[in-house]
Amino acid sequence: MARNRNCLYEEYVWEVPVRVTHWVNMLAIVVLSVTGIYIGSPKTMGLSASDYVMGWVRVIHFTAGYTFATSVASRIWWAFAGNRHAGWREFVPFLYPEGRRNMWRMFAYYTFLSRKVPHPIGHNALAGATYLLVFLLYLTMIFTGLALYAEHRPGGAMHVLLSPLYWLFSNQGMRLTHHMVMWLLIAFAIHHVYSAWLMDVKERGGVMSSIFGGYKPVKRKE
Repeated sequence: MARNRNCLYEEYVWEVPVRVTHWVNMLAIVVLSVTGIYIGSPKTMGLSASDYVMGWVRVIHFTAGYTFATSVASRIWWAFAGNRHAGWREFVPFLYPEGRRNMWRMFAYYTFLSRKVPHPIGHNALAGATYLLVFLLYLTMIFTGLALYAEHRPGGAMHVLLSPLYWLFSNQGMRLTHHMVMWLLIAFAIHHVYSAWLMDVKERGGVMSSIFGGYKPVKRKE
């Protein structure tokens, strides 16, 4: 059945900082994953030590890491400065009765307990709660990465600031944690693309296009 386009209007949902940090995070994670896998299991790619292959891979990794950390920090700040769709409340729906009801509705749809498709304007409640976990993984990745980097200068400012991590982890434990979080983020990225595409098809709400342009078609309330 065709929808009545007259009942729809375009709402500005994803602001520029949300869209920019989304794509910066995506590109940074790709670069960090590729270079991180090489750093973790290096292969001889240069003809001589002077080719500095591992050195350049590390430079790229560190640059992408700082870019990623800046982007995540910017998105966290925007959770307090942006519109309601970007706000921090979107990531803690389980703290509110309506949010818990919306989480259950989405869970019921995902698990085939209900055929009714929820139509949230911004994040659906279950996705919002999931993104909170993702941001915790981001922070784990950032701080373990900075701690590993700071080991080149024991006693330096960064090394001292991150000293609690050295109490919690051995060097190899920190590396393993950093590596495992990478695979968790890769797994999330695969699910994220699939579920976003699925909901775009089911909701017909412009989920995929909205992360480029910021606008979503929204049904007017009668």
